[in-house]
Amino acid sequence: MAPRTLSKVTKALIAPALALGATIGLASAPAQAAVWSSCDQWGNTTLNGYTLYNNIWGSGAGSQCIWANSGTNWGVNANHPNTGGIKSYPNAKKVINKSITSLGSLSSSYNVTVPSSGAYNTSYDIWDTAYKYEVMLWVNYNGAVGALGTSQGNLTLGGHTWTVYKGNNGSNDVFSFLRTSDSSSGTVNVLPILKWIKDTKGWFGNVTIGDVQFGFEITSSSGGLDFTTNSLSVSSS
Repeated sequence: MAPRTLSKVTKALIAPALALGATIGLASAPAQAAVWSSCDQWGNTTLNGYTLYNNIWGSGAGSQCIWANSGTNWGVNANHPNTGGIKSYPNAKKVINKSITSLGSLSSSYNVTVPSSGAYNTSYDIWDTAYKYEVMLWVNYNGAVGALGTSQGNLTLGGHTWTVYKGNNGSNDVFSFLRTSDSSSGTVNVLPILKWIKDTKGWFGNVTIGDVQFGFEITSSSGGLDFTTNSLSVSSS
């Protein structure tokens, strides 16, 4: 994966200023009547405690529309060309705003339906409140995609076995955990992963965890492909 010149969070932060005027084509919406849908580049809404973003942030993107029945049941139809570079990261975000040491628990369950073609990953994107550190947890991936940085070896933690990568995209440090086999549903115990980064590796200190995002980082989906989050939960104490 080529380094990103502007991070997904940078694009998300400027989304409100652009949401009224920016659109990227028209992709097909789901057959069912959704509570909310948008084909805007930066389309976003909040439903039952989760903020949804269409988030078409990469160069050379095609069309993409997001729909949602709730903050935890949503999806996109995306038609991005078969070229390199990440085109979008449609996601649902839950705000945590707790330091690692003040968290008693942080976990998430997911159930997704993803296409057999295209180039993408299904991932959590976890940020500190200063947006200096990004922790990505890839639960499945397909096609010509790869993690930023260098491999740190394999690790079994949080209920899964991962290959860990450490890198920097020019804006922030990125710690990527790629599941060694694809999963369409499961539960991730996130807090032990954050504590491993902090206590075992010392890659960051007692940072405050801001956003836990979950979605689909799409590089290509030529012809129009569907990505669906059937269910999602993010819980902390």
